[in-house]
Amino acid sequence: MSIATVDITPLAGAGDPAPVLLTVEEAARCLRIGRTTCYALIRTGELESLTIGGLRRVPADAPAAYLARRRAEQRAA
Repeated sequence: MSIATVDITPLAGAGDPAPVLLTVEEAARCLRIGRTTCYALIRTGELESLTIGGLRRVPADAPAAYLARRRAEQRAA
């Protein structure tokens, strides 16, 4: 089974490396969902996140992992 891909390249500027961590808003944009829904996914543990200082960040590969899990769940249903 392959991992779903989520394109995060538009989040990096010209010549900048792809981001390792995303803001919640950037993760929501990648998933094409609202910010509130993204926070709900984080709160329930469905979308991986971590806190750095007082900032909530989402690993860049977490949206793709979330999509892969959701697709596998729907296929199994």
